[in-house]
Amino acid sequence: MAEAGIGVDIVEISRMERIMHVTPSFITRMFTEEERAYCDASARPAAHYACRFAAREAVLKSLGAGFGQEGVGRNDVCTSRDSNGKPIAVLSGGAQAVAERLGVQEVAISLSFTGDLAIANALAITAESRPKPKEDRISERQVIAQSFREARSVLDELERVQDFEVDILAQSDSEPDPSILKADKE
Repeated sequence: MAEAGIGVDIVEISRMERIMHVTPSFITRMFTEEERAYCDASARPAAHYACRFAAREAVLKSLGAGFGQEGVGRNDVCTSRDSNGKPIAVLSGGAQAVAERLGVQEVAISLSFTGDLAIANALAITAESRPKPKEDRISERQVIAQSFREARSVLDELERVQDFEVDILAQSDSEPDPSILKADKE
């Protein structure tokens, strides 16, 4: 995968509330203990569960896969938080195998919700799509300078060839051979 994969998913929070009410076991089957602790401690648990469910879908979309496809199980994608509280995607099983096959090094996620909707964005990052460190980037000025050096080299070579042809003509006592002056037409 040379390009970064992008995934987006939206979940209606009211739908998650209904699922939580009608099928409480859904929460324990779908979400990790860490996710449940985080969501249940929030003021709006359904909104946070909806975000995490949307994250699963968005991550799989960024990998070009889905639950039940390519050996991906419902618990092969979950969310966690880094030391700063930023949400991170955690892959295992089939999802991790798909990511490795595609050369994905990381899946960055962003979660948000409004009164009605939860949304998740996911970006599957490969080595090719990852921005180069600042010290490895070539500035526009360096690109122009390199291009100028290459053009100057071509002009110098043309000048050298032209001087060589003039020298041949100058050394000739007789009429120049017209074949020397003709451009190759092949």
